[in-house]
Amino acid sequence: MQFRQQALSKLQSPEELDLPVRYARPQGLLVLAVTLVVMAAASVWAVTGSVSSTLRAPGILTHGQGSYVLQSPVTGQVTRVLAEEGKRVAADAPVLEVRTDRGDRVVRALAAGRVTTLVAKIGTVVTTGADVATVERVAGPGDPLLAMLYVPADSAATVPVGASVDLTVQSVPTQEYGTLRGRVKAIGRAAQTRQKITGFLGDEELAGQFTKDGPPVAVLVRLQKSPRATSGYTWSTSGGPPFALTSMTPATGALHLAEQRPIDWLLP
Repeated sequence: MQFRQQALSKLQSPEELDLPVRYARPQGLLVLAVTLVVMAAASVWAVTGSVSSTLRAPGILTHGQGSYVLQSPVTGQVTRVLAEEGKRVAADAPVLEVRTDRGDRVVRALAAGRVTTLVAKIGTVVTTGADVATVERVAGPGDPLLAMLYVPADSAATVPVGASVDLTVQSVPTQEYGTLRGRVKAIGRAAQTRQKITGFLGDEELAGQFTKDGPPVAVLVRLQKSPRATSGYTWSTSGGPPFALTSMTPATGALHLAEQRPIDWLLP
């Protein structure tokens, strides 16, 4: 009977116009206000803000003209080594002397450069066409170093010319001396095969490392010079390492891609 009496009372005064109406609790109003502010800030950031991304790629320091593999034109035994690793040789300069059935023959450099590897030693028996040395093409002692990075082919289109690059050099402790600074100078038009990279670097093993995930695109990076640094180049630290850099040193590049507005990700 008690519940029935309450129901009858409700029917007699269904609108209860004399009672105040509460639209929302104060806590609910606070949550609503915060939500609106966050949504407004996110909308402004999506239109005016920017987000940058980084692409990492392996590479090597080089003088940009590549290397060539010197091969023996004759079969015989090496009797003299006339060049040294790390030293420059002129075009047509003698590198090895090989004793053959028809007398001693001299193996000469095909082009001027720096001898990076001497495979043949005194006493080594070489055959015609055997690799005896690797020579990096260098026009002169003042040739600047460059970095050649090998970017996955499906990501190369996102790399703009002029993009800044931070290079981690294998021979330089990063925690102590930081990273080497550079900018993208040129981007290859086509993917590089293992044979092409071997022909450029003169190192089949390195070419295999750079192509293990498929043919990459070569990206040439110009290093930023600094006359105050011992290495001659700009580093993320004040001075960089207290020694000079050498070519054919492995490095890993972090390429900073073009910034994008967040709203661009949502719009077609």
